[in-house]
Amino acid sequence: MKFNDIKTLTKEFIANTSVETQEDSYLRLIEELNSDKRKNVNGVGKSLQRHVENYKNELLRVKNLYEFDKRYGANVVAGVDEVGRGPLAGPIVSAAVILDLNTTELILHINDSKKLSAKVREELSEIIKEKAVAYSIEVLDNKVIDTRGIGFCNNEIFKMSIGNLEVKPELVLSDGYPIKNFNIKNEFVIKGDTKSASIACASILAKVYRDNLMKEYGKSYPQYGFESNVGYGSKDHIEAIKTYGITEIHRKSFLTNIMRE
Repeated sequence: MKFNDIKTLTKEFIANTSVETQEDSYLRLIEELNSDKRKNVNGVGKSLQRHVENYKNELLRVKNLYEFDKRYGANVVAGVDEVGRGPLAGPIVSAAVILDLNTTELILHINDSKKLSAKVREELSEIIKEKAVAYSIEVLDNKVIDTRGIGFCNNEIFKMSIGNLEVKPELVLSDGYPIKNFNIKNEFVIKGDTKSASIACASILAKVYRDNLMKEYGKSYPQYGFESNVGYGSKDHIEAIKTYGITEIHRKSFLTNIMRE
C-alpha cells in the first residue's frame, strides 16, 4: 500500500472511530504502523499515537471540570458567567448553564472562552445547547449600563440568566463574583471558567452570543470595526470615536476621558 493511501485510511479511521469506545482498535493500528519497515509509515503511527494521548489528556482535563462541579454535593448545579464588562460599546451578556454532571458523554474542549478560537467556540456553543439540561442567555444594553453602572448590571445579569432557566438549580457557581441579593445558594469561583464545567459552558455561550451581536452592529456602524474589536477599546475603535463621534450603542459613562482628549 502506498504511503498516501495509509495516511488517507488513517485519517478516515480517526474521523469515524471513537478513541473511548474503540481504544483496542487504535492500539492495534498503531502497533501495525510502528512495526512497518517504512519510516514514513512509522511516522503515521507516531502521529496516531499522539492523537490518542491528546484525546486521553483532554478527557481527563474535562472530567476534572465536571468533578469540580460535582464536589459541592448538589443535585442541580448551574454555572453562570458574563461577557462584556469592559467594552466601550455594546451590551453586557450573561449565560447560565445546567449540565448533566453524571453523563458519560462529556463535552470536550470546554474552557475559558477567550482561550478558544472563534470556530471552536461556535461549534461548542451548538453542542452545549444540545446537551445542556437547561441554559439561558440574557442581555443588558449600554443604556442600562450608563444609568445603573456596570457593577449593578454585572450582578443583575447573573440573576436574570439564572432566573430564566427552565430548571431551578440548587446551587449556582458564579465566575469571579458572589451574587448579591440572591435567594439561591451561591459559590463564586475565581477563574471559574477554567475550573468548572458549567461555568466554562456559560462563558462560551455568552461569548458567542455577544460576538455575533457585535458583528451585526458592525454592519450598521462599519467605521468602528465592531466585527473585530467587539466593542473593546482598540486603537482603531478609539480613533473612530474621535473622528466620527459616538453611536447609539456606545457607553457614554465609559467614554468621559476619551471624549476630553
